[in-house]
Amino acid sequence: MSLHSDSLKDVIQSRLSTQEVYVSDQSGGCGQAFSVLIISKEFEGLNKLKRSRLINSLLKEEIAAIHAFTQKNFTPQEWETQKANYNV
Repeated sequence: MSLHSDSLKDVIQSRLSTQEVYVSDQSGGCGQAFSVLIISKEFEGLNKLKRSRLINSLLKEEIAAIHAFTQKNFTPQEWETQKANYNV
């Protein structure tokens, strides 16, 4: 499975109700290391660990096919207060 930023973004959006998704290929374009930022109402009531586990379970196959995967997950309300800290 060969992933690129757009295909990973599409997968995330098809498996989770999201407001915004940002995907960055950290591997220089070879598709082996990705950083994602996901804003979703589905994170409401979940702590950071549960959010990460949710994403890891939804992307189990994709994560297994790459070398590195990092994620930041916010509710829409959290994102409003945090987005100034990110260059997206």
